[in-house]
Amino acid sequence: MAVWIQAQQLQGDALHQMQSLYGQHFPIEVRHYLSQWIEGQPWDAIDLENPQEEIKAKRLLDSLIQELQKKAEHQVGEDGFLLKIKLGHYASQLKSTYDRCPLELVRCIKHILYTEQRLVREATNSSSPVGGLMDSMSQKYHQINQAFEELRILTQDTENDLRKLQHNQEYFIIQYQESLRIQAQLSSLATLPPADRQLREPSLLSKRATVEAWLTREANTLQKYRLGLAEKHQKTLALLRKQQTVILDDELIQWKRRQQLAGNGGPPEGGLDILQSWCEKLAETIWQNRQQIRRAEHLRQQLPIPGPIEELLTELNSTITDIISALVTSTFIIEKQPPQVLKTQTKFAATVRLLVGGKLNVHMNPPQVKATIISEQQAKALLKNENTRNDSSGEILNNNCVMEYHQTTGTLSAHFRNMSLKRIRRSDRRGAESVTEEKFTILFESQFSVGGNELVFQVKTLSLPVVVIVHGSQDNNATATVLWDNAFAEPGRVPFIVPDKVLWPQLCEALNMKYKAEVQSNRGLSEENLVFLAQKAFSSSSVNPEDYRNMTMTWSQFNRESLPGRNFTFWQWFDGVMELTKKHLKPHWNDGAILGFVNKQQAQDMLMSKPNGTFLLRFSDSEIGGITIAWVAENPNKAGERMVWNLMPYTTKDFSIRSLADRISDLNHLLYLYPDRPKDEVFSKYYTPPLSKAVDGYVKPQIKQVVPEFATPNPDPTANPTYMDHAASPAVNPQHTYGLYPPIGDPMLDPDGDFDLDDTMDVARHVEELLRRPMEGQWSGQQS
Repeated sequence: MAVWIQAQQLQGDALHQMQSLYGQHFPIEVRHYLSQWIEGQPWDAIDLENPQEEIKAKRLLDSLIQELQKKAEHQVGEDGFLLKIKLGHYASQLKSTYDRCPLELVRCIKHILYTEQRLVREATNSSSPVGGLMDSMSQKYHQINQAFEELRILTQDTENDLRKLQHNQEYFIIQYQESLRIQAQLSSLATLPPADRQLREPSLLSKRATVEAWLTREANTLQKYRLGLAEKHQKTLALLRKQQTVILDDELIQWKRRQQLAGNGGPPEGGLDILQSWCEKLAETIWQNRQQIRRAEHLRQQLPIPGPIEELLTELNSTITDIISALVTSTFIIEKQPPQVLKTQTKFAATVRLLVGGKLNVHMNPPQVKATIISEQQAKALLKNENTRNDSSGEILNNNCVMEYHQTTGTLSAHFRNMSLKRIRRSDRRGAESVTEEKFTILFESQFSVGGNELVFQVKTLSLPVVVIVHGSQDNNATATVLWDNAFAEPGRVPFIVPDKVLWPQLCEALNMKYKAEVQSNRGLSEENLVFLAQKAFSSSSVNPEDYRNMTMTWSQFNRESLPGRNFTFWQWFDGVMELTKKHLKPHWNDGAILGFVNKQQAQDMLMSKPNGTFLLRFSDSEIGGITIAWVAENPNKAGERMVWNLMPYTTKDFSIRSLADRISDLNHLLYLYPDRPKDEVFSKYYTPPLSKAVDGYVKPQIKQVVPEFATPNPDPTANPTYMDHAASPAVNPQHTYGLYPPIGDPMLDPDGDFDLDDTMDVARHVEELLRRPMEGQWSGQQS
């Protein structure tokens, strides 16, 4: 059912909240008459923090205005005439409001749709049968909302008591003034003759006695009222503390944990709208109670009555200030984290937000936020409140930003869009620790004043750990440090302590999460894949998953010590597999065409029972970021004997020249993908289409892969008229290099060791030009 249809059925407070979403910035009539169109647009596909997305937002704004004008034109009849005028007016109004800032329209509509969905969801949960089972999330939200309702009732009750106390105190003061007047009259009797004095004195004395008795009694009542009000405030503050603990120490911490896991590829942490609404309710309730306590303090000063109330009010004032201080400092959060692998001299962004900024009117005097990079040791000292003398570990350009208030969403945030780390100062490293294991953090700090400078707060928040690199070759190891920290950090830890070893199943969960996110696939790592990884990690031959259930892996085993017989670590190998799959093999992985995590012996055992020409794809054990083809075929040197062959691993460099599907197509001896699928059935949709016929008498060359030992005539020689054969793959007869001579620099590799496709294309064009020349001319030129 459409959200708008359900939103119109809301009742009570939910309906009021829904209606409050609309106004001149976005009329409710526009939502009503364009509901289907609005809910069908890709609002979530627009990144509000990216100014380049403004073009998309402008297109949506123009489309909205066109739809509104179209709707207006189709109105007929007497009522339709008025509606036509109104909708036309709204079209002009929206254009003038958002034409210069179309991203604000997107922000506004996203906020409206999200809030409507939340209100509908909450209403649906609350209206379900009592006997129905609510999921844990709904139950938690229900408990939080119940606590807010209880706080609202308590706050209203103390407000009523405070007004009653104020009324009684005002009447007490009037009577006290009356007693003073009577006393003044009694004092003036001394100037009268004795007869007059005797005549008037008894009645004045009687009246004074009556008033003083009433004042004594009323003073005790006032004291009782004051104590009762203070006790009610104590109860309210206790519940406030409890509710704030649930929201800040449970819900907000869980959101931050989800944000941290999202850095490893976990699901998005979710929006902050619900958390903000809770924090704003807290702020509103806290501020109301604070004002009540201050008014009670004012009444006490106005009419001091001896008793314990003065101490009680001082304690209440201190408690409420602590509560609001904790709320403000805890809700200054990083909504969008800076990159955790941070390269110097590279632009990066971050967003900080104050969840209670709108309610406490912080935006009336927009605060400025400053970003600084600090070391792990400086972060520890900061959290211990030790004087760090404003130390930093580097220089960030464009590190100051003013917080902006967005009226439509009620959010107060600062968007750092163009920060850059100019330089970094590293500390002395411990033992075997490398530069890619050193952690820094971005410190964001600001100062807020609340209640017309009544309260001033110094606020600080730390980003997730950041590893600083200066070259792309360090990215792999830096990512390992970040992955380990994000996966295994404990809430509330001392910066940035993580366990040195973890259970293998815990690491498997982190690796699977990272793999699915990097490859952008729903196909994660199977139990068989994880057993293969365990065999590699622990140099084990066991195929039973249970054997690894209680085994632990240390950080050193993960990314400090090389695998046995290799010059790379477990993580470096795994990261190479992810990179290769992400860049070149994603569709084949998603299709299930790549087994991948299979060793050479397993591949041989699997293939030997299959017909000749059966092949599988497995990741190379010996090379980072390599994949090889293993197939079963006759042994050309021994008649009647079958054996499994392994092609030299392909890497990113190879697939930049010719894709995996095309390479498999080239090799006619590969017939069936394991276990028995015809290769064309699996790969044909990824083959590069045949080249067009010759133009102007020239034939365009094409690169084709061959393995000489298995080269067979092309069954259809007309399909590809001319080929430039790729050199025979050394995979079948590998020619080892033993390092007797220094390596010669490859002009086609960039400084990071990556394959430069542009240079390759230059060579290909040169070859093509050579092939166009008449053969006789070339030979005659050489002979001369």
